[in-house]
Amino acid sequence: MHHVLLSGGSGKRLWPISNDSRSKQFLKILKDDNGNVESMVQRVLRQLQLAGVRDSIYITAPRSQVEIVQNQISSPISLIVEPNRRDTFPAISLAATYLLSLGNDPDEVICVIPVDSYVENDFFTKVLELEKVVNETECDIALIGVRPVYPSEKYGYIVPKESFVQGSYYHGSYFIEKPNEKEAQQLIKEGALWNCGIFAFKLRYLINLLIQKGISVTYDKLLRQYEQLKRISFDFEVVEFANNIVVLPYEGEWKDLGSWNTLTEEMSNNIVGNGKISEDSTNIHLINELEIPTYVLGVSDAVVAASPDGILVSSKRASPRLKDLLDGFEQRPMYEERRWGWYRVLDYTKLATGIEVLTKRICIYKGRNLSYQFHKKRNETWKIISGNGICILNNKEFHVKAGDVVNIQIGDKHTIKGLTDIEIIEIQMGKELVEEDIIRLFIDWNTIQQSIF
Repeated sequence: MHHVLLSGGSGKRLWPISNDSRSKQFLKILKDDNGNVESMVQRVLRQLQLAGVRDSIYITAPRSQVEIVQNQISSPISLIVEPNRRDTFPAISLAATYLLSLGNDPDEVICVIPVDSYVENDFFTKVLELEKVVNETECDIALIGVRPVYPSEKYGYIVPKESFVQGSYYHGSYFIEKPNEKEAQQLIKEGALWNCGIFAFKLRYLINLLIQKGISVTYDKLLRQYEQLKRISFDFEVVEFANNIVVLPYEGEWKDLGSWNTLTEEMSNNIVGNGKISEDSTNIHLINELEIPTYVLGVSDAVVAASPDGILVSSKRASPRLKDLLDGFEQRPMYEERRWGWYRVLDYTKLATGIEVLTKRICIYKGRNLSYQFHKKRNETWKIISGNGICILNNKEFHVKAGDVVNIQIGDKHTIKGLTDIEIIEIQMGKELVEEDIIRLFIDWNTIQQSIF
């Protein structure tokens, strides 16, 4: 069975700690059994490996998340890159055509797993049972349904066919997406289960469905046509119309950490970062990524979050409405993790002359490097503030250390590698400071050196 992990999300439900490039699954706020900080995607991979799954794991992610995935995942995982974010049906379809292009047997079982659910380790033992269920029942799709513990309005519900129970699974009847509390209470009385977004099916099933819909099943062609695919969830486009659905019930804990009120329930510390909470403040979580201190005085049942992207003060009860409040709000990410390290925007301004000025603090990890690149629209100045490394500027290699300054003009080819962790203050100046103005020549350090010497 192949396991496809879905990584997506717009980053708005947990703003300002998350953004378009650092969605909730990449936030390092949770802790493992040894007290080490980890993100949701790191937790899911660790739990899969504990369940015995070490091969046949794939991650689908939009292009904007590729570098943060590479930053956080050290094990060799195959990455299926979406040209842009288009919901779960396009993402799963692209993954299916990719697996087909590798020569996989069409009768191979594919299991799709979201990376942002919070579950105990034994949940993934249950996930592994889906392969047997799909093969035994010849169903279209097998799901995992969680026993509800309260009438939630945030989750979808699967209603099993009444009086039809076979072994440890149910045949599904119909779906209700996010009912109100009264409807949810009735659904629970009918034996409904929470739909936790796990899908298992034979590769052949989805490939045939794509053919019926007139969608290309050739991976390279679908990649080129990706923006033409309908932006819709897999639940609405596929699951609701499947004729033969089987549901495997799970009795343990399952949470979707999709808003501040649910995420803070699983945080082991009330304070992350530089700050303090007064003794008369209760049920408060403070998350501060800024270097300035933040204090909370006489406030209860709230979350305070501060990052380079902004500051949020919200009651925990109201926090699920954050995405609606941010509707229409667009801003370039002010903090990003990359394959080589991270950067934080310190200042941005546009002068009366039309020239833009952007100041960043950049950290390049030991042994990592920027791509060998140049720009057509901006100059850059690097001030090394800590550590040391090797810089290449227009095919000339030299060492840099704290206190050194490197001036990069339009068209200059440049890169830097950390011999230690190295921090840089970078000042960009130009008429248009955009990601598209990075023309990458080579990425791998050995390839860069071979091209020069």
